[in-house]
Amino acid sequence: MMKAIAFTATERAELVDWPFDDSPPRADEIIGRSLVTLASPGTELNYGYRAARNQPSLSGYAAVITVEAVGPDVKDIQPGQTVFCMGNHVSRHRTNRPNVVPVPDGLAAEVAVFCRLMGVSWTTLVTTTARPPDPVVVTGLGPVGNLAAQIFQAAGYAVTAVDPVESRRALAKQVGLTDVQAAVPALEAALAVECSGHEQAVLDCCQHVRKRGEVVLVGVPWRKRSELSAFDLLHAVFHRYVVLRSGWEWEVPRQPREFTTGSISGNLAGALTWLHQGRVCVDGLYRLVQPADAQSAWQDLLHQRGEFLTVVFDWRKGK
Repeated sequence: MMKAIAFTATERAELVDWPFDDSPPRADEIIGRSLVTLASPGTELNYGYRAARNQPSLSGYAAVITVEAVGPDVKDIQPGQTVFCMGNHVSRHRTNRPNVVPVPDGLAAEVAVFCRLMGVSWTTLVTTTARPPDPVVVTGLGPVGNLAAQIFQAAGYAVTAVDPVESRRALAKQVGLTDVQAAVPALEAALAVECSGHEQAVLDCCQHVRKRGEVVLVGVPWRKRSELSAFDLLHAVFHRYVVLRSGWEWEVPRQPREFTTGSISGNLAGALTWLHQGRVCVDGLYRLVQPADAQSAWQDLLHQRGEFLTVVFDWRKGK
Protein backbone atom coordinates (compact mmCIF):
# COMPACT_ATOMS: atom_id res chain seq x y z
CA MET A 1 0.00 0.00 0.00
CA MET A 2 0.94 3.65 -0.39
CA LYS A 3 -0.54 6.99 0.57
CA ALA A 4 -2.47 8.94 -2.04
CA ILE A 5 -4.49 12.13 -2.34
CA ALA A 6 -7.82 11.01 -3.79
CA PHE A 7 -10.89 12.95 -4.86
CA THR A 8 -13.64 11.15 -2.92
CA ALA A 9 -16.60 13.43 -3.67
CA THR A 10 -17.35 16.73 -5.34
CA GLU A 11 -14.95 19.28 -3.83
CA ARG A 12 -13.53 16.70 -1.46
CA ALA A 13 -9.89 15.54 -1.31
CA GLU A 14 -8.58 13.05 1.25
CA LEU A 15 -5.29 11.35 2.06
CA VAL A 16 -6.05 7.63 1.77
CA ASP A 17 -4.35 4.25 1.53
CA TRP A 18 -4.04 3.06 -2.07
CA PRO A 19 -2.79 -0.21 -3.58
CA PHE A 20 0.80 -0.34 -4.84
CA ASP A 21 2.61 -3.11 -6.71
CA ASP A 22 5.65 -3.97 -4.57
CA SER A 23 7.09 -6.55 -6.97
CA PRO A 24 10.63 -5.99 -8.33
CA PRO A 25 10.88 -3.59 -11.28
CA ARG A 26 10.43 -5.08 -14.74
CA ALA A 27 13.02 -4.63 -17.50
CA ASP A 28 12.71 -0.88 -18.14
CA GLU A 29 10.80 0.14 -15.02
CA ILE A 30 11.72 2.65 -12.35
CA ILE A 31 10.31 2.60 -8.83
CA GLY A 32 10.61 5.66 -6.63
CA ARG A 33 9.36 7.55 -3.63
CA SER A 34 7.76 10.99 -3.92
CA LEU A 35 9.54 14.10 -2.81
CA VAL A 36 6.91 16.55 -4.07
CA THR A 37 3.91 16.70 -6.38
CA LEU A 38 2.43 19.80 -7.98
CA ALA A 39 -1.25 20.74 -8.07
CA SER A 40 -2.75 22.06 -11.31
CA PRO A 41 -5.29 24.80 -10.51
CA GLY A 42 -6.63 24.48 -14.06
CA THR A 43 -7.23 20.93 -15.27
CA GLU A 44 -7.15 19.20 -11.89
CA LEU A 45 -9.28 21.77 -10.15
CA ASN A 46 -11.98 21.93 -12.81
CA TYR A 47 -12.00 18.43 -14.24
CA GLY A 48 -11.10 16.56 -11.05
CA TYR A 49 -11.77 18.32 -7.76
CA ARG A 50 -14.93 20.15 -8.81
CA ALA A 51 -16.34 17.18 -10.73
CA ALA A 52 -14.94 14.15 -8.85
CA ARG A 53 -15.57 11.66 -11.63
CA ASN A 54 -15.23 7.94 -10.82
CA GLN A 55 -14.98 8.39 -7.05
CA PRO A 56 -12.57 7.81 -5.48
CA SER A 57 -10.06 8.86 -8.13
CA LEU A 58 -6.40 9.78 -8.26
CA SER A 59 -5.23 12.97 -9.85
CA GLY A 60 -2.04 14.84 -10.58
CA TYR A 61 0.53 14.76 -13.37
CA ALA A 62 3.69 16.26 -11.92
CA ALA A 63 5.99 14.52 -9.44
CA VAL A 64 9.64 14.65 -8.44
CA ILE A 65 10.80 11.35 -6.98
CA THR A 66 13.84 9.66 -5.51
CA VAL A 67 14.63 6.47 -7.43
CA GLU A 68 14.58 3.37 -5.22
CA ALA A 69 15.04 0.60 -7.79
CA VAL A 70 15.49 0.20 -11.54
CA GLY A 71 14.95 -2.69 -13.96
CA PRO A 72 17.86 -4.53 -15.57
CA ASP A 73 17.53 -2.64 -18.88
CA VAL A 74 17.82 0.79 -17.22
CA LYS A 75 21.48 1.80 -17.44
CA ASP A 76 21.43 5.60 -17.21
CA ILE A 77 19.35 6.07 -14.05
CA GLN A 78 20.59 4.89 -10.65
CA PRO A 79 18.93 4.31 -7.26
CA GLY A 80 19.21 7.47 -5.19
CA GLN A 81 18.90 9.74 -8.24
CA THR A 82 16.21 12.43 -8.41
CA VAL A 83 13.96 12.41 -11.46
CA PHE A 84 10.74 14.01 -12.71
CA CYS A 85 7.77 11.99 -13.91
CA MET A 86 4.16 12.73 -14.81
CA GLY A 87 2.85 10.99 -11.72
CA ASN A 88 -0.18 11.28 -9.48
CA HIS A 89 -0.33 12.73 -5.98
CA VAL A 90 0.93 9.51 -4.39
CA SER A 91 3.76 8.58 -2.06
CA ARG A 92 5.31 6.01 -4.42
CA HIS A 93 5.63 5.67 -8.19
CA ARG A 94 6.20 2.92 -10.69
CA THR A 95 6.84 3.95 -14.30
CA ASN A 96 8.89 3.20 -17.40
CA ARG A 97 12.26 4.77 -18.18
CA PRO A 98 11.00 6.87 -21.15
CA ASN A 99 8.57 8.58 -18.76
CA VAL A 100 11.19 10.11 -16.47
CA VAL A 101 13.56 13.04 -16.91
CA PRO A 102 16.64 13.44 -14.67
CA VAL A 103 16.62 16.49 -12.40
CA PRO A 104 19.87 18.52 -12.47
CA ASP A 105 22.02 18.16 -9.36
CA GLY A 106 21.33 20.90 -6.84
CA LEU A 107 17.88 21.86 -8.16
CA ALA A 108 15.32 21.79 -5.34
CA ALA A 109 12.48 19.33 -5.89
CA GLU A 110 9.82 21.96 -5.23
CA VAL A 111 11.32 24.07 -8.02
CA ALA A 112 12.01 21.22 -10.44
CA VAL A 113 8.38 20.06 -10.39
CA PHE A 114 7.35 23.27 -12.17
CA CYS A 115 8.90 21.94 -15.38
CA ARG A 116 5.53 20.28 -15.95
CA LEU A 117 3.58 23.53 -16.12
CA MET A 118 6.36 25.12 -18.18
CA GLY A 119 5.90 22.31 -20.67
CA VAL A 120 2.30 23.37 -21.35
CA SER A 121 3.38 26.50 -23.23
CA TRP A 122 6.82 25.23 -24.31
CA THR A 123 5.08 23.46 -27.20
CA THR A 124 3.97 26.88 -28.47
CA LEU A 125 7.56 28.10 -28.21
CA VAL A 126 8.60 25.14 -30.40
CA THR A 127 5.81 25.47 -32.98
CA THR A 128 5.30 29.23 -33.39
CA THR A 129 6.42 31.09 -36.50
CA ALA A 130 7.35 34.11 -34.35
CA ARG A 131 11.07 34.56 -33.75
CA PRO A 132 13.01 36.66 -31.21
CA PRO A 133 12.92 39.57 -30.70
CA ASP A 134 9.32 39.63 -31.97
CA PRO A 135 6.71 41.12 -29.62
CA VAL A 136 4.63 38.53 -27.77
CA VAL A 137 1.53 39.02 -25.59
CA VAL A 138 0.67 36.52 -22.84
CA THR A 139 -2.81 36.89 -21.34
CA GLY A 140 -3.82 35.29 -18.05
CA LEU A 141 -1.10 35.13 -15.39
CA GLY A 142 -2.02 32.02 -13.48
CA PRO A 143 0.85 29.57 -13.08
CA VAL A 144 0.80 28.47 -16.73
CA GLY A 145 0.60 32.03 -18.05
CA ASN A 146 3.18 33.39 -15.62
CA LEU A 147 5.63 30.67 -16.66
CA ALA A 148 4.79 31.13 -20.35
CA ALA A 149 5.63 34.82 -20.12
CA GLN A 150 8.91 34.00 -18.39
CA ILE A 151 9.78 31.36 -21.00
CA PHE A 152 9.25 33.69 -23.94
CA GLN A 153 11.10 36.54 -22.23
CA ALA A 154 14.03 34.22 -21.46
CA ALA A 155 14.05 33.14 -25.12
CA GLY A 156 14.56 36.74 -26.24
CA TYR A 157 11.06 37.85 -27.18
CA ALA A 158 9.65 41.25 -26.20
CA VAL A 159 6.93 40.05 -23.82
CA THR A 160 3.89 41.93 -22.57
CA ALA A 161 2.21 40.00 -19.74
CA VAL A 162 -1.47 40.80 -19.12
CA ASP A 163 -3.88 40.09 -16.28
CA PRO A 164 -6.69 42.22 -14.77
CA VAL A 165 -5.93 40.88 -11.25
CA GLU A 166 -3.48 43.16 -9.44
CA SER A 167 -2.02 40.42 -7.21
CA ARG A 168 -1.12 38.33 -10.26
CA ARG A 169 0.49 41.33 -11.91
CA ALA A 170 2.52 41.87 -8.73
CA LEU A 171 3.73 38.25 -8.80
CA ALA A 172 4.65 38.63 -12.47
CA LYS A 173 6.82 41.63 -11.66
CA GLN A 174 8.30 39.82 -8.67
CA VAL A 175 9.64 37.01 -10.87
CA GLY A 176 11.22 39.45 -13.31
CA LEU A 177 8.69 40.15 -16.04
CA THR A 178 9.39 43.67 -17.21
CA ASP A 179 6.21 44.70 -19.07
CA VAL A 180 3.09 43.80 -17.08
CA GLN A 181 -0.29 45.33 -17.98
CA ALA A 182 -3.89 45.14 -16.75
CA ALA A 183 -5.26 44.93 -20.32
CA VAL A 184 -3.91 44.11 -23.75
CA PRO A 185 -2.33 47.34 -25.04
CA ALA A 186 -2.57 48.60 -28.60
CA LEU A 187 0.36 46.90 -30.29
CA GLU A 188 1.18 44.69 -33.25
CA ALA A 189 2.29 41.45 -31.61
CA ALA A 190 3.62 38.58 -33.69
CA LEU A 191 2.14 36.08 -31.24
CA ALA A 192 -0.44 36.06 -28.47
CA VAL A 193 -0.39 33.19 -25.99
CA GLU A 194 -3.86 33.14 -24.41
CA CYS A 195 -3.75 31.39 -21.04
CA SER A 196 -6.93 32.60 -19.33
CA GLY A 197 -9.63 30.76 -21.31
CA HIS A 198 -11.72 33.95 -21.30
CA GLU A 199 -13.57 34.89 -24.51
CA GLN A 200 -12.79 38.61 -24.14
CA ALA A 201 -9.09 37.89 -23.84
CA VAL A 202 -9.19 35.82 -27.05
CA LEU A 203 -10.91 38.66 -28.88
CA ASP A 204 -8.46 41.22 -27.48
CA CYS A 205 -5.57 39.07 -28.67
CA CYS A 206 -7.05 38.75 -32.16
CA GLN A 207 -7.46 42.52 -32.35
CA HIS A 208 -3.87 43.24 -31.28
CA VAL A 209 -1.70 40.86 -33.23
CA ARG A 210 -0.17 42.02 -36.48
CA LYS A 211 -1.68 40.85 -39.75
CA ARG A 212 -1.08 37.11 -40.07
CA GLY A 213 -0.06 37.01 -36.41
CA GLU A 214 -0.78 33.94 -34.29
CA VAL A 215 -3.21 33.63 -31.40
CA VAL A 216 -2.60 30.35 -29.57
CA LEU A 217 -5.28 29.06 -27.19
CA VAL A 218 -3.45 27.56 -24.21
CA GLY A 219 -6.07 28.37 -21.57
CA VAL A 220 -9.10 26.08 -21.33
CA PRO A 221 -12.57 27.71 -21.65
CA TRP A 222 -14.06 25.78 -18.72
CA ARG A 223 -17.28 27.77 -18.79
CA LYS A 224 -18.97 30.62 -20.65
CA ARG A 225 -17.78 33.89 -19.14
CA SER A 226 -19.17 36.60 -21.43
CA GLU A 227 -21.97 37.42 -23.87
CA LEU A 228 -19.62 38.17 -26.77
CA SER A 229 -20.86 37.23 -30.23
CA ALA A 230 -18.89 34.86 -32.41
CA PHE A 231 -19.22 37.54 -35.10
CA ASP A 232 -16.83 39.82 -33.22
CA LEU A 233 -14.17 37.12 -33.12
CA LEU A 234 -14.72 36.04 -36.74
CA HIS A 235 -14.55 39.66 -37.90
CA ALA A 236 -11.17 40.15 -36.22
CA VAL A 237 -9.79 36.84 -37.52
CA PHE A 238 -10.91 37.51 -41.11
CA HIS A 239 -9.91 41.14 -41.44
CA ARG A 240 -6.60 40.81 -39.62
CA TYR A 241 -5.69 37.47 -41.27
CA VAL A 242 -5.19 35.98 -37.79
CA VAL A 243 -3.89 32.45 -37.37
CA LEU A 244 -6.10 31.29 -34.48
CA ARG A 245 -5.11 27.85 -33.28
CA SER A 246 -5.05 25.43 -30.40
CA GLY A 247 -2.24 25.49 -27.88
CA TRP A 248 -2.48 21.71 -27.49
CA GLU A 249 0.60 20.67 -25.56
CA TRP A 250 0.69 17.19 -27.12
CA GLU A 251 1.05 18.51 -30.66
CA VAL A 252 4.68 17.42 -30.37
CA PRO A 253 5.58 13.73 -29.81
CA ARG A 254 6.36 12.35 -26.37
CA GLN A 255 9.91 11.38 -27.42
CA PRO A 256 12.24 12.92 -30.04
CA ARG A 257 11.74 11.70 -33.61
CA GLU A 258 13.67 12.17 -36.81
CA PHE A 259 12.46 15.03 -39.01
CA THR A 260 10.35 16.41 -36.14
CA THR A 261 11.02 19.56 -34.10
CA GLY A 262 10.50 19.27 -30.36
CA SER A 263 9.19 16.63 -28.00
CA ILE A 264 7.51 16.45 -24.62
CA SER A 265 10.56 14.91 -22.97
CA GLY A 266 12.83 17.48 -24.62
CA ASN A 267 10.58 20.32 -23.47
CA LEU A 268 10.67 19.02 -19.88
CA ALA A 269 14.45 18.65 -19.98
CA GLY A 270 14.80 22.18 -21.31
CA ALA A 271 12.50 23.51 -18.62
CA LEU A 272 14.54 21.77 -15.90
CA THR A 273 17.72 23.30 -17.30
CA TRP A 274 16.25 26.80 -17.33
CA LEU A 275 14.98 26.40 -13.78
CA HIS A 276 18.45 25.24 -12.71
CA GLN A 277 20.08 28.19 -14.47
CA GLY A 278 17.64 30.66 -12.90
CA ARG A 279 16.31 31.79 -16.26
CA VAL A 280 12.79 31.06 -14.94
CA CYS A 281 11.81 31.86 -11.34
CA VAL A 282 9.03 30.29 -9.27
CA ASP A 283 9.64 32.18 -6.01
CA GLY A 284 6.30 33.23 -4.53
CA LEU A 285 4.22 31.26 -7.02
CA TYR A 286 3.43 28.38 -4.68
CA ARG A 287 2.91 27.25 -1.10
CA LEU A 288 4.30 24.02 0.32
CA VAL A 289 1.51 21.87 1.81
CA GLN A 290 1.46 18.55 3.62
CA PRO A 291 -0.58 15.86 1.82
CA ALA A 292 -2.82 15.49 4.88
CA ASP A 293 -3.90 19.11 4.33
CA ALA A 294 -5.00 18.52 0.73
CA GLN A 295 -8.65 19.43 1.31
CA SER A 296 -7.89 22.89 2.69
CA ALA A 297 -5.29 23.41 -0.06
CA TRP A 298 -7.78 22.63 -2.83
CA GLN A 299 -10.35 24.88 -1.19
CA ASP A 300 -7.81 27.71 -1.14
CA LEU A 301 -7.16 27.20 -4.85
CA LEU A 302 -10.88 26.93 -5.65
CA HIS A 303 -11.68 30.20 -3.91
CA GLN A 304 -8.37 31.86 -4.85
CA ARG A 305 -7.40 32.51 -1.26
CA GLY A 306 -3.85 33.61 -0.62
CA GLU A 307 -1.18 35.41 -2.65
CA PHE A 308 0.09 32.23 -4.35
CA LEU A 309 -0.93 30.59 -7.64
CA THR A 310 -0.73 26.91 -6.76
CA VAL A 311 0.43 24.43 -4.10
CA VAL A 312 3.19 21.84 -3.95
CA PHE A 313 2.47 18.77 -1.85
CA ASP A 314 5.52 17.84 0.24
CA TRP A 315 5.80 14.07 0.77
CA ARG A 316 9.27 14.11 2.37
CA LYS A 317 8.14 14.07 5.99
CA GLY A 318 6.26 10.84 5.37
CA LYS A 319 9.32 8.85 4.36
